[in-house]
Amino acid sequence: MTEEFLHYIWQYRLYSPNLVLQTGEQVEVLHPGVHNTDSGPDFFNAKIRIGKTIWAGNIEIHILSSDWKRHNHQQDMSYDTVILHVVWRDDLPVFRKDSTQIPTLELDGLYNENSWKNYLKFMASPKWIPCDTMISNVDSFLRNAWLDRVLVERLERKSLQVEHILSLTKNDWSHTFYRLLAHNMGFKLNNQAFEMLAQSLPYQFLAKHADDLFQVEAMVFGQAGLLGTSFTDEYPQKLKKEYEFLKSKFDLTPIDSHLWRFMRLHPGNFPTLRLAQFASVIHHSKSIISELFSSNDVKTYRNLFGAEASGYWNTHYTFDKPSALKRKTLGLSSIDLLIINLVAPILVAYGRWKNDTPMIEKAVDLLMQLKSENNTYTRNWVKIGIFAKDAAISQSLIELKSQYCDNKKCLSCAIGIQLLK
Repeated sequence: MTEEFLHYIWQYRLYSPNLVLQTGEQVEVLHPGVHNTDSGPDFFNAKIRIGKTIWAGNIEIHILSSDWKRHNHQQDMSYDTVILHVVWRDDLPVFRKDSTQIPTLELDGLYNENSWKNYLKFMASPKWIPCDTMISNVDSFLRNAWLDRVLVERLERKSLQVEHILSLTKNDWSHTFYRLLAHNMGFKLNNQAFEMLAQSLPYQFLAKHADDLFQVEAMVFGQAGLLGTSFTDEYPQKLKKEYEFLKSKFDLTPIDSHLWRFMRLHPGNFPTLRLAQFASVIHHSKSIISELFSSNDVKTYRNLFGAEASGYWNTHYTFDKPSALKRKTLGLSSIDLLIINLVAPILVAYGRWKNDTPMIEKAVDLLMQLKSENNTYTRNWVKIGIFAKDAAISQSLIELKSQYCDNKKCLSCAIGIQLLK
């Protein structure tokens, strides 16, 4: 038995209606209370009737009643408000700090055993998600409503990350955007190196030279540690010379070049090219910041991140190694990932910061205008019959898998609860 399962039984009243305390008195649950996930009793503001008396207060749940003493609740005044001790099995009478005995309700044998068996199956399931053979049978209205809720949770969780960076930058939205842009330009494989680059190169230094793309490139490539060798081409030679001047001016220390990963990457994803595109976005960042919160459609946001790398990169993916002529702009799928993982969370964070609900709604609407992501998560969801028609749903499904299914939080999931019932 687990306390989590007992919480589920209690919260959704999945027990026999004929409840009798260990003292033999009948008890009726008028309201189970509000589930508390922090410290203190498990359910707040419950209401029960024992005999003819109505009691209002809190509920504490344990597997064994002796767990009360084991957890030293008798020494904690916050548990003096407990009006009922709900347990799987009663093995010891329990008392408040003032020595008054707390009524105990034993649930063993009062709930549907099939629910418990299904729960155990979910917990032991080796499958990609515990309910993979059952989830497609869940009512679509319930499933879609839950995915809407999970999307909000994901956006709020991501917005907290934005707010953390905002606090570090002393509420400077331009600097915050810069830090988050760097993280996302790494596209997972190089995001740590990009983060270290951004931390080593303060945005205010770049902002002073943002009108000059070449100087921005010099600082970006120099701080990335990629200008420390000798070059054949004139362009990297000039970058190196310019960086030496800027390095001395701002007292910069580059990061280790070995942090950048090139192996098993398509040339279009090489960090050298991503750094050139990053520099181009920074070069245009003044207009991006002003338009970030005022734009309303996907096309405008795509244009914001459609900055082209400088001319040298039309014939190169790395320094000193020529390639076929090709303009080097971020691909549409990469831009859409930036909108999903960078723009939407920033809009939500800004909306929360300004108490601007329409700004938060705009973030959701933006995701609904984008196609579903095509990644391991979405492909595996398709295998079990769940399809995402847009990025709002694909983001919900990623959150559901990573925050609920992977952690076997079936009893906190509306879909899991429905299936267990």
